[in-house]
Amino acid sequence: MAEYYDPHTYPKEWNYLQTGTIIDQYVIERELAHGGFSSVYLARQIKDQFQVAIKEYLPRKFAHRTWNNMVVANSEEAAALFKRGRVLFFEEAKVLSTLKHPNIVQVIGFFKANSTVYMVMTYDYGVTLDKLLRDKSLSVSEDFLLPLFTSLLAGLGHIHSQQFIHLDIKPSNILVRPGNDALLLDFGAIQSYPKSHLGKQSKILTKGYSPIEQHDLSAQLGPWTDIYAVGASMRNCLENKTPVPARDRVQQDTLVPAVKAFNRKFPEHLLKAIDWAMALQPENRPQSVAELQQALTGR
Repeated sequence: MAEYYDPHTYPKEWNYLQTGTIIDQYVIERELAHGGFSSVYLARQIKDQFQVAIKEYLPRKFAHRTWNNMVVANSEEAAALFKRGRVLFFEEAKVLSTLKHPNIVQVIGFFKANSTVYMVMTYDYGVTLDKLLRDKSLSVSEDFLLPLFTSLLAGLGHIHSQQFIHLDIKPSNILVRPGNDALLLDFGAIQSYPKSHLGKQSKILTKGYSPIEQHDLSAQLGPWTDIYAVGASMRNCLENKTPVPARDRVQQDTLVPAVKAFNRKFPEHLLKAIDWAMALQPENRPQSVAELQQALTGR
């Protein structure tokens, strides 16, 4: 019989590496963020006190941390999924270490420890877009949107030029730095293209931001897939709520076009660009970052 792990028998703080924990050549300062598959920590290199962010692979559906910080599968059945994800996480780190751009999070190293894997990134100061919108701590205007998304598209264009697509663009993965300069985060769903379809293991969906083709394992994905998510992220900025999911829109499209809903608040060319990016069918969207960039400038 397979061994089963009950998360209620372990203290909640064991989910995270504690302040002062030494791992490889780094000391953990505090947790920065966490999700279903990983946690991100602020840390310092012991040798020179250089500050970094460290991302740890810990899929809480499949694994848990033991008292001595080892990460182990919850059960025999979960072990294969945990190991498969660990391989993909390490591959993500390798890919990211080759993508160098000012608007893409920079991976400076990766290593194995505690039966899991870690990704070391430069630490950038800023606040994620979802938090800024949630706290209502900014005024959303053309002067905010254009610099932010122009810089985001610059990074995304570089990713596409290297034959990759991000596949998980959303406000929580956009860090807003001083000067409304964007840094694109979390490449856990990154895929190479052209590629005919997604495998089940790599299917990551975010309600409201994933376009209709991303729900179909046999659909052709490409730059247009990321462009929908960029448009949806911009739409969120306009009304401070998650856009109507693509699958719901296919059944009955209740999403009022931005050019109609916000026609007195923002320039028409900006609203038209958002609507174009959020077209339901892939062929009706901009096919490249360059096309969307041009539309945003009103040319």
